[in-house]
Amino acid sequence: MDTGKAKYLVVISYDAFSEDNWEKASRLPNLSKLIQNGAYSTKLRSVYPTLTYVVHTTMVTGVYPDRHGIYHNNPFQPFVAEKEQRWFWFKKDVKVPAIYDALKGSRMKSAGILWPVTGKASIRYNIPEIRAIKKENQAFKILKNGSPFFSIRMEKKYGALRRGIEQPFLDDFTTMCAVDTIKRKKPDLLLIHLIDLDDAKHEHGTDSPEIEKVLIRMDKRLGDIMDAVEKAGIKEDTVFLVLGDHGQINVRYKVRLNQLLREKGLIYEEDGEMKWRAYIQSAGGAAYLHLRENDDEAEHLTLDILNKAITDGCYGIERLYDRKELDGFHAASLVTYMLEAKTGYCFEDGLAGEVVTDLEEQGIKYATHGYSPDKAGYRCNIVISGDCIKNGYSLGEIRMVDIAPTMASILGIDFHDCDGRPLNEIFYH
Repeated sequence: MDTGKAKYLVVISYDAFSEDNWEKASRLPNLSKLIQNGAYSTKLRSVYPTLTYVVHTTMVTGVYPDRHGIYHNNPFQPFVAEKEQRWFWFKKDVKVPAIYDALKGSRMKSAGILWPVTGKASIRYNIPEIRAIKKENQAFKILKNGSPFFSIRMEKKYGALRRGIEQPFLDDFTTMCAVDTIKRKKPDLLLIHLIDLDDAKHEHGTDSPEIEKVLIRMDKRLGDIMDAVEKAGIKEDTVFLVLGDHGQINVRYKVRLNQLLREKGLIYEEDGEMKWRAYIQSAGGAAYLHLRENDDEAEHLTLDILNKAITDGCYGIERLYDRKELDGFHAASLVTYMLEAKTGYCFEDGLAGEVVTDLEEQGIKYATHGYSPDKAGYRCNIVISGDCIKNGYSLGEIRMVDIAPTMASILGIDFHDCDGRPLNEIFYH
């Protein structure tokens, strides 16, 4: 076991916290305090596609999607409406160990509050991010897949703060659970997922007045968590790691490319059931092209349709990536092709409505993510702060795969089989 730099690590995933939010957020009282007392970057490069569950799995495993196996928020479920789809809720779907597994092996305590892909994970105090679908019971589903006594206690104490998944109530609940957990349990590692900013960008766009209100709310939540650490008497021994998982981009046009495939008979109905030879699974600003196995004709037809659509220009396809290019991104190996949307466009699976919908014409504001991590102005922010970290230290370009090895370095645990590296330059030696 290595020697750690700090006894406690509090990781706050600040969903959708990207470089365009830095100027305002970094001037707010609590984040600015963490920056002064730590290292930071506005050039944290995410993974492809930039979807929450894909990125959060990389954060805690230190490997790219081609190794950890979480390629989307949702497993592939053709023709199932988005609201009824299963998500990658369970740790069993992750093909490699996570940092909290290494903690358990070192007899250290971990806690997770609404951290993605942690259903039935080896986290001591766990309220997984999980949602009831169809006729399931939400409370029962959390108890079954998290830590029952811990979850019941948090629900009894703070459940009244919540109104389903509505904001700001959900993040207020998460923050109160985090505060309570720090004071009562003092976990060596606490993973917290806060979603208010992501929700606001989706609903209002990236540059609406709502965003500033959320940044202020988020700073207050940060302050509450910092205050809990102080009250628990562990401030000198704690490192805070605050980071975004992806940016968002304003969308004017929603594009349903499966309709082009349907027109050419690649998606069809047979005996009252929908079937596919080719199917586009949207990931917001990107999409996976699924092809029926050993159907070369379907592949040729589909590539022909998509290349024509690229030439047409009105479908918002920026690139059709082949496997060689996807290997460069370390993208999941389940498909041979992916599509990247142009800025201002996003993809949807649906077969109803127009192929291209102009949201501006309908007076709808919307933003999304999923795009290539290399899109302009789309990098994430990170702040790592504590007594062992150099003050006001600018990190420059770093990668999402560097996060888990850095967590391991802070806590002094062995976690070496990563695609990233520990950011040891941030420490006072």
